[in-house]
Amino acid sequence: MSEGGVIPASTRALDQDERAPVMPDDSHGPSHGSGTALTRREIRAAASLAGVFAMRLLGLFMIYPVFDAYARHLEGATPVMIGLALGAYGLTQGLLQIPFGLLSDRIGRKTVITAGLVLFGIGSIVAALSTSITGVLAGRILQGMGAIGSVVLAMVADFTRDEVRTKAMAIVGMTIGLSFLIAIGIGPVLDGLVGVPGIFWLTAALALVGIGITHSLPSARPGFAPHRDAEPVPALFARVLGDRELQRLDVAVFALHAILTAGFLAVPAVIAQSLHLAGDRDWQVYLPVLLASVVLMVPVIIVAEKGNRLKEIFLVCIAVIGASQLALAAGGGRAAIAVAALVAFFTGFNVMEAMLPSLVTRIAPAGAKGTATGVFSTSQFLGIFFGGAVGGWASAYAGATGVFEATIAISLVWLLVAAAMRRPGRYTSYVARLGPATTQAPAELAVDLRGLPGVVDVLVAPDEGVAYLKIDRARFDPGAVARVVGG
Repeated sequence: MSEGGVIPASTRALDQDERAPVMPDDSHGPSHGSGTALTRREIRAAASLAGVFAMRLLGLFMIYPVFDAYARHLEGATPVMIGLALGAYGLTQGLLQIPFGLLSDRIGRKTVITAGLVLFGIGSIVAALSTSITGVLAGRILQGMGAIGSVVLAMVADFTRDEVRTKAMAIVGMTIGLSFLIAIGIGPVLDGLVGVPGIFWLTAALALVGIGITHSLPSARPGFAPHRDAEPVPALFARVLGDRELQRLDVAVFALHAILTAGFLAVPAVIAQSLHLAGDRDWQVYLPVLLASVVLMVPVIIVAEKGNRLKEIFLVCIAVIGASQLALAAGGGRAAIAVAALVAFFTGFNVMEAMLPSLVTRIAPAGAKGTATGVFSTSQFLGIFFGGAVGGWASAYAGATGVFEATIAISLVWLLVAAAMRRPGRYTSYVARLGPATTQAPAELAVDLRGLPGVVDVLVAPDEGVAYLKIDRARFDPGAVARVVGG
């Protein structure tokens, strides 16, 4: 997540009771926060909704390292069907998450989140009870129909002020990353204890926990203006979809998750061949590999951010991911090569997972961050489906080697697309509240704001009572903005 703009009192965002439901009262802080620190209520809301995300993501990712071996014994299983079943949730998730987000503006966040988690839980139960690959495929499709990601992010926005929203989103982002690491590590352990059907049953239980967390929060009223920095706005789709730099990032997340998903159709076999481990002991590889990748990721991110080397690190990570796939294809039968390749892959993967959302928010036009993020997330989920489908097809024709050849091809295409990317500017977001005395037409106000030092792009949203700015912080003068907007 990228840093949000720090908004002084003169241009503070709308008061919480104008923009979001008030959290239940407690004795540990004021009912409305001031400044740029999260209040206890905002922290509690962000942490609770991050927990809803975690319940769902744990269930989705725990089966990744163990699904291929399990599915081979199901009735009607073929490599193609196994790949489709692994990635199927990405298709329905990708197609439905933006419509569900827009629907929640009309009928309420809780209603949509609850319905989505019910679908997710039903899909998990269908997969748990199925003895055929077709039944598991149907369950995975239902799981994906519980596409609540954009709704949860919108609900986080409902409970937070504009000037601290990025911090709240960072809590959610860290939870997503941690959930992935935990899920991949404990999936094989749970497989040894309760089997894959047991993991699906646990996933259904996690959906119930998510519903409970959701209903522990107060309801948001339907029909409020959308938060353009946190949820998609249909009027902005054309602008976002036509942006070449955002297109490159959409391709990046599509390719990254396609490679990840396809890889799990081959990596378990490589681990078994090179390290002679049973499936329920794969955690002995995944856990140290993931921990090592996190340790290696930190200095890479520091170099990228502090040294302004985002483009260089971006391209190097693609090359590292591609090289890891080549190493697995050529020498995966040897333990040292297999482990080194997995460390390299997950290091590149984790760096990309940290960098890509930040790049989207930096590059997105002013006021279109939510729309750009929605398209980006859709690309991610469609990449998951593509990876499962292509990986299954490649496995059917050439086994694990064929899967890695497919992921190498994806890496090469990705590298070609990324090579022409522009060096990202050091831009951040800033939200200015329109003063009650502001009488200018939105278009005229936008022109005046664009002429101020450090203002790169502007979108005036009179329905929200704010102006969204993309700024160069080094040259930005918040006082000048306050004078223009009448704050």
